[in-house]
Amino acid sequence: MSNALCHTNLHPPGLPDELFIRGDVPMSKQEVRALTLCRAAIRPDDTVWDIGAGTGSLSVEAALLAPRGQVYAVERDPDAAELIRLNAARFRLNNLHLVEGSAPEILGELLPPERVLIGGSGGSLSQILEKCRKMIRQGGRIVINAVTLETLWQAVNVMEEWEYRVEVSGIQVTRLQRLNRMHMWKSLNPVYIVTGSEEERSEG
Repeated sequence: MSNALCHTNLHPPGLPDELFIRGDVPMSKQEVRALTLCRAAIRPDDTVWDIGAGTGSLSVEAALLAPRGQVYAVERDPDAAELIRLNAARFRLNNLHLVEGSAPEILGELLPPERVLIGGSGGSLSQILEKCRKMIRQGGRIVINAVTLETLWQAVNVMEEWEYRVEVSGIQVTRLQRLNRMHMWKSLNPVYIVTGSEEERSEG
């Protein structure tokens, strides 16, 4: 187990699902986490917000990628918050901080981030994005995992109105599973990964 936790030495982003304590709270699957973290491009000293953190699987990986930074897992559901605590302890992370409460109200209490991950918004995506835009450091990046068309549309439109550079990737994971002596494919829900960053503007 200890070797599997050595993220930066032995594992690229996208740790196996079975390493996390999951409970009944939905969790971003390994393949989705890998692409999300690739888009986020988290650096060792970054401050990261993970809004709607769920089980904390992305928060854990972000904390492993930013050993000299700080990761704030924002979650309003008590059951999910307990899983974040358990997973932070399981991975022995001192730079992962659980923040219990609702976004965007609670975000003003946090250190300004270089990277923001949004997995859940509780219907307040526009307000959350506006708060992120005000607080994110120059050169920062926002990555949103959208499972509904409404969230995808809203995320793209809001950040394009800001004249952010917006990229969208859709990922549909299909895994092989054994059924008696046969094998069959099991499809997971598609996820759209929306990445927004401020365009660099030339001087003069």
